[in-house]
Amino acid sequence: MQFITRINHVGLRVKDLEVSREFYGKLGFVFLAGPTGPEPVAVVEHPSGININLILNASKDAPKKNVLMEGGIKYAGYTHIAIEITDYEIAKSSIQELGFPLTGEVEYNGAKFFFIRDPDDNVIEFHQPASN
Repeated sequence: MQFITRINHVGLRVKDLEVSREFYGKLGFVFLAGPTGPEPVAVVEHPSGININLILNASKDAPKKNVLMEGGIKYAGYTHIAIEITDYEIAKSSIQELGFPLTGEVEYNGAKFFFIRDPDDNVIEFHQPASN
């Protein structure tokens, strides 16, 4: 399908707009709009062009658990977003300075990546591809 050009946005279900705005703001995302629509949705975007729709309909009383990542049952669905980075050590240091704990770190075939969780337990991967 040659008419597909790129991912337009990622939708993440969240519990609290202000908490999510603060978290993604620390990662450099700028609040653009919202909440709007029947769900409702707020939009944040990084200067790199990565756009995230914060879907504001998560149940406030739901336990903080990512059912796609924890537990014995492996549900179908999106498990994480991967954000490409240019400098692994600088990115990792910057994330740690923000106080966000790393939940995993991997090196595979020259690629390096680490993971964090947002306030709603959504997984974010920071990925430095292998050099060619």
